[in-house]
Amino acid sequence: MSDDADLLANYKKAYDRRVGFGSRPALILIDFCMGYFDEACDLYAGVEDALASALRVRDAARAAGVPVILTNVVYHPMALNGGRFFEKAAPLKNFLEGSPMGAWGPGLEPFADELVVSKQYPSAFFGTSLASTLTAMGVDSVLLTGLTTSGCVRASCVDAMSHGFRTAVIADACGDRHPAPHEANLFDMNAKYADVVSEDEAVAFFDGLRG
Repeated sequence: MSDDADLLANYKKAYDRRVGFGSRPALILIDFCMGYFDEACDLYAGVEDALASALRVRDAARAAGVPVILTNVVYHPMALNGGRFFEKAAPLKNFLEGSPMGAWGPGLEPFADELVVSKQYPSAFFGTSLASTLTAMGVDSVLLTGLTTSGCVRASCVDAMSHGFRTAVIADACGDRHPAPHEANLFDMNAKYADVVSEDEAVAFFDGLRG
């Protein structure tokens, strides 16, 4: 048996369950900021395909009347609110307030009816009002897209599940600077915290919500 087959067989003994989509979903686009798309930036990750996928999913969500939330990372100009995350991860200097690397990625701009959540730590939920806002909106589930899979997407996934939201991660609409952490974290999230789904599955789900 190959190593990959052995791994899958091993995990299926304990982790082989899908929970499905909820009935009142929201779509979250995590940190699609310019630094990840500018080759001169140390954050550059070659994740253009992930953004293109996220934009297609967003179109389907909006057509179905599903709430869309975007997150970004913004620090005080002197990084006074950066804490240990800023201390550890040197590329976060690109997200100091006013940096062009913190702007939205190519082709992405929030609509007036989309909420923007600015954060200082990996999870979209940590230190923000996102969980309370989603609960007040009657949302029971979230679909996650964003950057990077091994960082802010994973942290947001774990927190979304921990806050009681049925969680899905759209694999095609997430990206990382190397395929190994991308695939490993999708595998782990799918095993323990969320359903990892394709762009086509997500779009079909949103299309099915249209009256």
